[in-house]
Amino acid sequence: MTQTAQPVLWDELSWEQIAALRDGGMDMVILPVGSTEQHGLHLPVGVDTFSARAVAEGVSARTGIPVLPTLAYGCSLGHSPKWPGTLSLRPETLARMVYELAEWIVAAGFKRLVLLNGHVTNWAPLRCALENIRHDYPDLRIALRSLWGISREVHTHYHQDAENFHANCAETSLMLALRPELVDMRKATDEPDRSAQCFFAYTVDKESMHGGVGKPSAADARQGQDLLALCVEQLSKQLLKALQEKTPLETCI
Repeated sequence: MTQTAQPVLWDELSWEQIAALRDGGMDMVILPVGSTEQHGLHLPVGVDTFSARAVAEGVSARTGIPVLPTLAYGCSLGHSPKWPGTLSLRPETLARMVYELAEWIVAAGFKRLVLLNGHVTNWAPLRCALENIRHDYPDLRIALRSLWGISREVHTHYHQDAENFHANCAETSLMLALRPELVDMRKATDEPDRSAQCFFAYTVDKESMHGGVGKPSAADARQGQDLLALCVEQLSKQLLKALQEKTPLETCI
């Protein structure tokens, strides 16, 4: 595994440095996609953005894969205007933004794009973007991964106290590890996952009294550090392998 002293951040590089990365054989970039949305009484609105960025930068420090500037706006319509702070894009807007960024990534000569998602309802718009990008730019290899989908072990950590997790133990623990000064544990309020037995999809204001789900009161920084390390370690291994990946048919020849 390639160890670098610091993550490779696209927006801190000159165009010559970016060209040198490409010409040196690095053909992958990571695009973290977060959101700006309410996260209950005890967490800031940037949780999903902080989390996606932290994992991407941790992976970059291990692998040398450059990280594009994080998209801090996602599809958060489900959080409703009830609680101030949420800033949402329409799903078609998010999909279009990612599509247009891919155009420039291709023009810069990069061949592999990883969309690293930090917010649950970004997934559908990002998948739509993937479909359009894959169709229009067939030589660009593109993948979509959500933080909680990195592995089964990571998934278990995220969902241990709520299937429909939001501002729960896992997210609160991550923030205690990343930005403890932004967490007010005195206001951490546990709420059951009221949507677990529902057939229809509801906005958060119809599921939660305070905007969160699960047991954030059980969170601690050590859990967050362990979860972050697990995400970085496992995704790094996957992407190092993906740097060499060929299409299924190419492996048969």
